[in-house]
Amino acid sequence: MQPFSPPLEIDPDLLLRAYATGIFPMAEHEDDPEVFWVRPEKRGVIPLDTFHVPRSLQKFMRQCPFDIRFDHDFDGVIDGCAERTPERTETWINAPIREAYTRLFELGHCHTVEAWRDGKLVGGLYGVSLGRAFFGESMFSRETNASKVCLVHLVERLRETGFVLLDTQFTTEHLKRFGAIDVARKRYETMLAIALDGTAHF
Repeated sequence: MQPFSPPLEIDPDLLLRAYATGIFPMAEHEDDPEVFWVRPEKRGVIPLDTFHVPRSLQKFMRQCPFDIRFDHDFDGVIDGCAERTPERTETWINAPIREAYTRLFELGHCHTVEAWRDGKLVGGLYGVSLGRAFFGESMFSRETNASKVCLVHLVERLRETGFVLLDTQFTTEHLKRFGAIDVARKRYETMLAIALDGTAHF
């Protein structure tokens, strides 16, 4: 990881080129004026053909607890992802990152899956689409299982629209329950090249 001082905003074309080479930006904390580029030795992915929905979540989803929307309130989703919680006392979403992904959303390369209840946004996720690859960035929940339900709907959407790669950047115990695995950088770059050879529309 190499820190650098970016301009006032991260150029959208630069950001997309970075994703196309397996690199993504992060910041140390919300008030950090800089970002750094990350190219992990191991990359987290969820294979779309082996995505697993835990039985307890399947039962929960049969109750249809949320109204699921796509690309409805990007600002609300990124605000939710940047919220401090007892489990997450800091956020890496700083001003340059917020501005860059807002611009990508306006250009059609950033998307959201949102969980609503009684007219309120209670969970969601956002990520970047490029070719047939979707790069998950962050998710949040204000109600139990909200982000998990959004992840299930994301995978359904990606399958329906021809995506072949769901990149989670890193794996966590939470994501492993859904089938997330680590892949070595070389293997990931091969998977990415295949995904970028073609077009899918979220």
